Amino acid sequence: MKLVFAGTPEVAVPALDALIASGRHEVAAVVTRPDAPAGRGRRLVASPVAQRAEEAGIEVLKPGRPRDEDFLARLREIAPDCCPVVAYGALLPRVALDIPAHGWVNLHFSLLPAWRGAAPVQHAVMAGDEITGASTFLIEEGLDSGPVYGTVTEEVRATDTSGDLLTRLAFAGSGLLAATMDGIEDGTLKAVPQPADGVTLAPKISVEDAHVDWAAPALRVDRVVRGCTPSPGSWTVFRGERLKLIQVVPVPERTDLAPGALAVGKNNVYVGTGSYAVELLWVQAQGKKPMRAADWARGVRIASGEVVGG
Repeated sequence: MKLVFAGTPEVAVPALDALIASGRHEVAAVVTRPDAPAGRGRRLVASPVAQRAEEAGIEVLKPGRPRDEDFLARLREIAPDCCPVVAYGALLPRVALDIPAHGWVNLHFSLLPAWRGAAPVQHAVMAGDEITGASTFLIEEGLDSGPVYGTVTEEVRATDTSGDLLTRLAFAGSGLLAATMDGIEDGTLKAVPQPADGVTLAPKISVEDAHVDWAAPALRVDRVVRGCTPSPGSWTVFRGERLKLIQVVPVPERTDLAPGALAVGKNNVYVGTGSYAVELLWVQAQGKKPMRAADWARGVRIASGEVVGG
């Protein structure tokens, strides 16, 4: 088939690579979000998908909005059979959805109908899911509600951050998306409507969502930290300033600390929660680089009775 691939961030690159490498389909063009400011200089930088497409000599389309007439006209000229999508980042209007003969097929990083929305992997980690996965489905105008072509499953490991899990799903999902394109082409794959039961939503995680509640149980604190790593980054407050929490580990045997209370040893920093303590392993103070929590504690000279939170 002739394909137009739509995607923007680094997580979409493995799927683009898989389609290019398959040799069975032609990736005629790539659709991605416009160049965005990045780095200290805030200069405009092309998306990871745009950079990979340019390296491969593939035409890159960067519409400000997918309903822009110039973009729609070019898409009609290309006349794709199907448009595979991975984390494109913009809502596709009906007029665009109707152009490819086989529609737009999205690779979504959950087992639909669970975790429909922008942050399925973060929500899966924060909810304590033991199994998640990726799904390919036909895009409709509803939120991730279209019929499903196929799925792959992936175990959520006890120490996974959302970044760890998303990286694995990006590679597992790339094979699923390529196989979905093959099945659509040869007619062996039919999309199956999603069940009405089991729908959960995964809206974008806000900075406030990432604020750690020390009155919550230790397992919940751990899940919030892992689910919000690397983005948007979980945090607490220490001496009136934000302290980013990069890695913690529950310590069930330490039950003597009140929620938010700090205890500092020679090489350990503990914080009380609503159940038992967690040990802070890596943190990042405002204006500083990430560091081991023990080094941070030595630098700030935590006094007896000090707390985090607020």
